[in-house]
Amino acid sequence: MGLLDEMRAARRAAGRRPAAAAVTAADDGMVPALLFIPDISGFTRFIQESGSALAPQLIADLLEILIEANTLNMEVSEIQGDAILFYRLGPPPTVQEVVTQCRRIFLDFQNYVRLVERDLDSELSAALRAHDLTIKIIVHFGQVSVAQIRQFTKLMGRDVIVVHRLLKNNVTGNEYILLSDGYLHTQPAAEVARSFTWTRLLRGTCLYDYLGEICYRYAYLSPLRELLQDTAPGENGAPRRVEGNALKVMRTVRVPATYALRVLSNFRLRAHWMPGVSEVAYDLTKAGRLGTSYKVKLNRGQIDFQTVQRFEDTDRIEYVEKISLFRLFPNSFLFCFIEAVDADSCLVTLEFRYGYIASPRPLIRFGQRQRMRRFMGESLARLVRLCERMKRRQQESGKG
Repeated sequence: MGLLDEMRAARRAAGRRPAAAAVTAADDGMVPALLFIPDISGFTRFIQESGSALAPQLIADLLEILIEANTLNMEVSEIQGDAILFYRLGPPPTVQEVVTQCRRIFLDFQNYVRLVERDLDSELSAALRAHDLTIKIIVHFGQVSVAQIRQFTKLMGRDVIVVHRLLKNNVTGNEYILLSDGYLHTQPAAEVARSFTWTRLLRGTCLYDYLGEICYRYAYLSPLRELLQDTAPGENGAPRRVEGNALKVMRTVRVPATYALRVLSNFRLRAHWMPGVSEVAYDLTKAGRLGTSYKVKLNRGQIDFQTVQRFEDTDRIEYVEKISLFRLFPNSFLFCFIEAVDADSCLVTLEFRYGYIASPRPLIRFGQRQRMRRFMGESLARLVRLCERMKRRQQESGKG
């Protein structure tokens, strides 16, 4: 596991978008703002007790997941260990938008944890199974003062203190959404009730020094676990079949399995078999390592890939890449399975797994799935031809 510096920079850019210029400060310099904190529960115990040198890198990866899951176009104010303070100036988003955001963060976070847990032989996987990492989310709305201190944007004011204090509350458990009355009073009660039909919304209150009594409502996120992808291994170590959010294509290629893996994992060759790719950029000194990122210019945009897992045994190879900055399929993964048929051929399977399609319109979602399915099929066909052509040339040059 690991993160490249340029990947961190790309995510931090989410917190450097210009603040909404249309928001006018009051005479006292205060502006309305949504304050939103996702907090990794179990962080301290995991770091202290896991015994894994990779634990800090995993936490960094999970913080990246939280930033990338930002669908409300919020800014990042600060990252404090296991929590991120997001903010959005101006009028509050609807409660349905906030709930959708919270659900997305929880599912993306948990699906990534499950992916890491799949490596049953790794030290990090064992540590994760022993320490239940999860998410709690605090939502508040109030007035803030925005100060620019050198290159940093600092939020100040009573409501900034309130949202941080709400991290310490009277809620039992560590997997929930908490919405302050400061936010809830901006929303119609009927809309609040309608947005929480999937769980139970409970009342709570806390008394804080210098702030007084802060009232809130909260809902447990546990019912969403039914929506998580099942990425645990099945019988004989093979992955269980993933239903719903996955697209799979497979073909036989007349090259050995290890040769197919070399071609598949060679970043330089990606433009030769992935349709629409015009350029691939990566750090040559880090190629071949887990955690290495590379940037792909695809048609008129850019998508980032990062190698996150690689398993090899005598008859099966698994290679996994995390896909970032893919607007239509946020937080998706490309699984590549290579199974030996005999000494000179193998079965290659490409499986694209995603959390959701970023469109509210069913017809568009259907069309994007079909386009991605065609893209996967053409990619695999080109990969097969490239592998066999390169192997044939290698054999011919050897004879010469």
